[in-house]
Amino acid sequence: MTDRKHACGAAMRLRRDSRASRLQPADGQAAGVDGMSLARVVTDQVRREGKHFLPECFLDQLAAVRAQHTGLDPFLDAFLDCVLDKYEDRFWNRTYLALPLLELLQDERYGGLSPARLSTLLVSDVVRFEIEAATGSSESWGQDRPDAMTLRKRLRHALRFMADDLEAAPADGPPGRTLLTMTESGPEDLLDHLPRPPATGAGQWFDVTVLPVYLLHDEYFFIRVLQTHEMIFTAIGSDLRAAIGALRDGRLDACVARVDHAVAVFERAASLFRMVATMRPEHFSGFRQFTQGASAIQSEQYKRFEILCGPPDAARLRSAAFTSVPVVRAEAEGHHDSLTGVYLELRGEAGFSPAAWAALDAALGRLEAIHQRWKSTHRTLAVRMLGDARGSGDTAGVPYLTQCLGNRLFGRLGEASGLDRQRNGQWR
Repeated sequence: MTDRKHACGAAMRLRRDSRASRLQPADGQAAGVDGMSLARVVTDQVRREGKHFLPECFLDQLAAVRAQHTGLDPFLDAFLDCVLDKYEDRFWNRTYLALPLLELLQDERYGGLSPARLSTLLVSDVVRFEIEAATGSSESWGQDRPDAMTLRKRLRHALRFMADDLEAAPADGPPGRTLLTMTESGPEDLLDHLPRPPATGAGQWFDVTVLPVYLLHDEYFFIRVLQTHEMIFTAIGSDLRAAIGALRDGRLDACVARVDHAVAVFERAASLFRMVATMRPEHFSGFRQFTQGASAIQSEQYKRFEILCGPPDAARLRSAAFTSVPVVRAEAEGHHDSLTGVYLELRGEAGFSPAAWAALDAALGRLEAIHQRWKSTHRTLAVRMLGDARGSGDTAGVPYLTQCLGNRLFGRLGEASGLDRQRNGQWR
């Protein structure tokens, strides 16, 4: 009760202070200082109580602050949109994962972090959070922290995810594979070498993009993993758009290269599932009961990846997979390019050698194969974490994921081209 009275009092002071000092519009280089200060106070309160349990008086005051300042600072607007989602009965995947804020960090007007770079920063923050919680090097929150063995496993998987990107950007500190050895000698030594967001007004907002619904320690890293998956599929989508453009321009080599880059990005996602596997099912269910309404089935970037590969059939469009993402469903029903569509347009045209088509077939087969492995791993993890529980997006849970194993990204190409993918194991 004392915490709740403190929260309501803090919110009233924030509202009073925000009236006294009107926020200035963001200038494209930095977000308003007052907005950032407010966001930090609110984030601290969310992490002390859990978003699901914030007192109504606190949320009433935040809603009033938003009404007063809407339109002055896009970062504050996006932040309050995420904080107030349960209060306004519109809690879902985008707001649970603070994706409106992360998308602003990718905007060229505010620094333009690439999805790949943002992925590394998100996982780096997991490492920082876990080490600081374990060593007490800063005030931390969250109940039921992992034991030492679990922590080491989690850190190793996180650092393996980061390794390739850090090898390519050594200015951030030691090469990624060198950091791996530091998990055994003294994890706290890693803290000074972890990459951090840019020290800009926009970059400060990265630290307020975890808004847990409950107080369990593992929800922090779980949110970061889901955010990273969104960045993975954003990056893959960029590759596929470039591949489609290259294919339409007749540059098959460039198309194959972009598809293979998408495969390499996808391969990084395997470490994310290994990180989640370090969580005990009872911890997952502990916070999951308060995430009803937010589900990975609502991932717009994953569905965009799917429709860039090929148009979904009518049954798929009618399923929860697409009815849960109406914006992407509308895109799928409208006119849009896909690898399948351009492939079918050009397959019968002269100018491309059989060897060139075979190289493209092989690349698409690699993307199909890694996607199938990803789905299979997802299902295996869900069996362990969910058991027979229903999905938080109101699906059947594991049975739904089992059914999805039969979906293919490029199934239409086998029928159209006459290639025997069932025999060679590429696509069927």
